[in-house]
Amino acid sequence: MSIERAAGIVVLAALLLGCDSSRAASPGPRSPTGKGDTPIANCDEVPCTGVIAGARYEIKLPVRWNGTLLLWSHGYRQSVPIPRNGKFESVPESAPSPEAAKILLAQGYALAGSAYARDGWAVIDGVTAGEQLHSWFVTMIGKPRRTYVWGASLGGLITQTLAEKHPDWVSGAAPVCGVLAGANLTLDLALDVAYAVKTLVYPQLKLARYSSAEEARAYFNAAFKAISAARQDPREGVSKILLIAGLVDAPTTSDDDDGHDLASRLNAIVLALVTAMLYSTEVRRDVEQRAGGNPSTNIVTDYSARVTAAEAAASEALSPGSVNRALALLAQGQRVTADPAARTAADGLGNPTGILHGPTVTLHTIADPLVVVQNESVFRSRVAAAAGAGTAKLLQLYTKPPERYTKATYGAGHCSFTTREWTGVVNLLDMMVRQGTRPPAADITKAFDGDLRLALDYVAPPWPATLD
Repeated sequence: MSIERAAGIVVLAALLLGCDSSRAASPGPRSPTGKGDTPIANCDEVPCTGVIAGARYEIKLPVRWNGTLLLWSHGYRQSVPIPRNGKFESVPESAPSPEAAKILLAQGYALAGSAYARDGWAVIDGVTAGEQLHSWFVTMIGKPRRTYVWGASLGGLITQTLAEKHPDWVSGAAPVCGVLAGANLTLDLALDVAYAVKTLVYPQLKLARYSSAEEARAYFNAAFKAISAARQDPREGVSKILLIAGLVDAPTTSDDDDGHDLASRLNAIVLALVTAMLYSTEVRRDVEQRAGGNPSTNIVTDYSARVTAAEAAASEALSPGSVNRALALLAQGQRVTADPAARTAADGLGNPTGILHGPTVTLHTIADPLVVVQNESVFRSRVAAAAGAGTAKLLQLYTKPPERYTKATYGAGHCSFTTREWTGVVNLLDMMVRQGTRPPAADITKAFDGDLRLALDYVAPPWPATLD
């Protein structure tokens, strides 16, 4: 990996954690003044942008309303404010992209979305913002016949939390590339990466209970440098990286690397490990503040059980004896104990139950380095186990990249979807709500305008660790 490539990973990982377009959508068409399908106010009569309880919102209205409101929740934004257009403010979004917004408006949907009163792991803030914006829309603009909640990444977790909390007004949900395993499982898995990095690569790493955001960032930077240095050691260093990746089933492809050889796989793995370190430093610091302590633990984790024969062989081929040495160190290292009250509190920061009150459509890339595709298997198992909930209400879709590429525009990367895929999710959800049934494969591809990137026979693999 070149120095330029290594430096670029830090920038890319930071952008991945941001996971919001922050692009100002072009103004939509003027709100309707003539008769539509459903009565609706005019943006000349009521403010379609503004602030509700400290959260900036944005509403876009079609020329002719079909009676459906799309309530969008954006993804994670850094808890420490960063300047946007020269200002420290969180920008609202009403759709994942201006292109998607334009198409959905033309189809008659009303669009609404909000920033959150606080950034960071803002599930509670995002749910509150969604509730307040929906209430404002009903009071000031019009009562929707149907309201669909949708969102990406952390916004997917917010979306599902809203859907579970408000069956009274949520008609359907589309949590896309969502953190559907919840806060605790996600941060436990990030801790596994950080613990392995500390034990095998960077002994000075602090694993939890950061005193400040600056301290968390400093440890992330140091860990990134240590991982990059290990990447340059073609035997022992690379062997350790492969083993760490095996512990958490890190993806071996990315949007820049198709995994066709060891160098390409390593690039993708390093990106996944670096993003996990962002989870376990900067994101962990924010969650610790919200939960009142460290919620994560690996006190009873058996790391030797995580390594498959194939994963062990790959590491052994580079450095004979390395696997047993590494597993011995992992078994002997000082584990991390969660603060019980903080772990309980973190469950309140987003942890879907799997109880579906209405149709639910998910979409995930197969190779997601930040919100791993295994989130979908956790969600699927919770839906199947939920009392009184039918899996027929759940439609999980995946996009798969081509076998070879230099830059994947679909199937790999975090929330890397085409405009057709974003709008296809809405089309499918609307179809399921209106028809009351799970659509057949032909209708699914039709909703995506015949897009053959969907892997309709794909099933997400199990979560890399034991579920609690």
